[in-house]
Amino acid sequence: MTTRKLIYYSIFIALSFVGAQIKIFGSIAFDSMPAFAAALFLGPVAGAVVGFLGHMLTALTSGFPFTVPIHLVIGATMALICYIFGFLKDKVHLGVNAAIATLLNGVGATFVSVFAMKLMGMVPAVMPVAMSLIGVLTAASFANVLIASTMYTMLGNKIMKAEID
Repeated sequence: MTTRKLIYYSIFIALSFVGAQIKIFGSIAFDSMPAFAAALFLGPVAGAVVGFLGHMLTALTSGFPFTVPIHLVIGATMALICYIFGFLKDKVHLGVNAAIATLLNGVGATFVSVFAMKLMGMVPAVMPVAMSLIGVLTAASFANVLIASTMYTMLGNKIMKAEID
């Protein structure tokens, strides 16, 4: 990894921390926007790293409302979703990719979280709360993905691509 790429990782992680402070609802925040942007600009691995760390920063600043183990599962799920988003960047239209990421993050991640909670014996008390968040999570996911995709569309390869490769 080059120094320049490491600096870009650091910038996206810092932006994710800033986004973690901009709460939409409870522990739902703009932490994933930099992760989706990193996946587009730097690649799937960068998106996964920033996605995991961004979620953990949001959970930390929210007091880990679903417990640390559940938030580790959510962070890993976020990493996978950002990896997929970066992986699909050149394989499908950006709009289709954004829709896939939005659904995976809003709906898919919720079901993974509920499954993890069930395995830890947290159901039924937490299940209604988690399931009630699907709409808010999907809307927040849409906003995060939309901002990242718009940034990438506007900036494209003009800034980072030439400097990183």
